[in-house]
Amino acid sequence: MKKKIIVIHTGGTISMMEDAETGAVSPGKENPLSVQTSIVSDLADLHVIEAFHLPSPHITPVHMEKIKRLIEDSYKEEPFHGVVITHGTDTLEETAYFLDLTLSLPIAVVVTGAMRSSNEIGADGLYNLISSVRVAADDKSISKGVLVVLNDEIHSAKNVTKTHTSNVSTFQSPQYGPIGIVTKQGILYHHQPTSNEHYHVCDVSKKVTLIKAYAGMDSDLLKAIKELSYEGVVIEALGQGNLPPGALEGINELIAANIPVVLVSRCFNGIAQDVYGYAGGGKELKEKGVIFSNGLNGQKARIKLMVALSQTSDMNELELIFKQ
Repeated sequence: MKKKIIVIHTGGTISMMEDAETGAVSPGKENPLSVQTSIVSDLADLHVIEAFHLPSPHITPVHMEKIKRLIEDSYKEEPFHGVVITHGTDTLEETAYFLDLTLSLPIAVVVTGAMRSSNEIGADGLYNLISSVRVAADDKSISKGVLVVLNDEIHSAKNVTKTHTSNVSTFQSPQYGPIGIVTKQGILYHHQPTSNEHYHVCDVSKKVTLIKAYAGMDSDLLKAIKELSYEGVVIEALGQGNLPPGALEGINELIAANIPVVLVSRCFNGIAQDVYGYAGGGKELKEKGVIFSNGLNGQKARIKLMVALSQTSDMNELELIFKQ
């Protein structure tokens, strides 16, 4: 008996076409994947939902929450084995991680996309969709958190990131690698996340920003963040978690205003730690009340802080959430 799989289309390159005259890639009047879905129907009992048809830079946390609610409502109406979400690649990892933090259903959840539009030579969209449906229909895919499947690889939402602007193998998991592969014979997992965390979220309105540290950074941007009434900030810090001394005044003002400051490293390997004791070093920042994140990149730490702030504004509780 075929497994029931919900396919939710949200847009992105996977659903776009290239203009033969101009070379521009953009959404058309209809999603070409909707026409091609019949090719995948032999793999599972597919139910297709067109949620929206947006390029991924247009996706916001509001859209992410709508996808979450759509999955939950569909499951309440009639349970299913798994769901595949097609998505543009620019913000795919953020949507995948948001769902990883907020969805708690006994199903397989897979997010996929494409680097080449449907009518380009070597288009990868349909192949990635087929692979994703196969992963979602596999019993072993349940309880592994949200998965990202492209280019015959299966990645965890927490670790995967887009690493190349145009290469079809752009999605990689620095330090950890993929947790499994898609082969012609079957779905093979070789390791899995050791823990999952879930938060009940209805409010995605928290105003959280993300900035990157740089040589000679001062406090101007940090002070502006406070004046613009942001509720949280994530900083991609230098090295193991350090900032130029010129940024300290701004950090002090944010902490004094009870605005949480979360630190990650701008390096894509390793984690931010309170190691260095000089002015602007991690030890001083930790003592001031800066929260160190456990290995997330900047864009995912921003999603997590937004979710965390919907639960609590207590600094100690926020720190515990980021230690997970």
